[in-house]
Amino acid sequence: MRILLHICCGVCAISPVERLREEGHEVVGFFYNPNIYPEEEYQRRFEVALKVTHEMRIPLKEGDYSFREWTEQAEPLKNAPEGGKRCEICFKYRLMETFQVMADYGCSSFTTTLTTSPHKPADVINRIGKEIGGERFLTRDFKKKNGFTRSMNLARHWRLYRQNYCGCIYSMGNK
Repeated sequence: MRILLHICCGVCAISPVERLREEGHEVVGFFYNPNIYPEEEYQRRFEVALKVTHEMRIPLKEGDYSFREWTEQAEPLKNAPEGGKRCEICFKYRLMETFQVMADYGCSSFTTTLTTSPHKPADVINRIGKEIGGERFLTRDFKKKNGFTRSMNLARHWRLYRQNYCGCIYSMGNK
């Protein structure tokens, strides 16, 4: 099956790409992160995603950097605690776009690297993905089976930039 993999950052993509391939899937990367602030940080993360997808030999598509539109969705919850309702809106925003462009890239299913991070709730992300895409969303928790550790080890080996905050303007103070 051809899978559109939403990539939140290049580092978090490493073990999901490996796992999906082990399962027999063809993977297309989709970097869609209008939440990342400032734009220089967005560019750094995109460059890492390019390096990883080049190294792993998968195509990478880039979504629009629609920061203003994302902010309109997240701003009402700017004071929500990290990991709360604001993050759910952010997950939904990015997964909705991934679902909407999935067919444009010749994919029949989608999933996300967001579940690689131990700081992100896989149950919440998977629930949102299923609400959006039903059976077309592949439920995964990529941090399991040492997925996060594998990604970190290869990131060090490849000397990749690793960010120290989620990416959004509201999480910057939580570094």
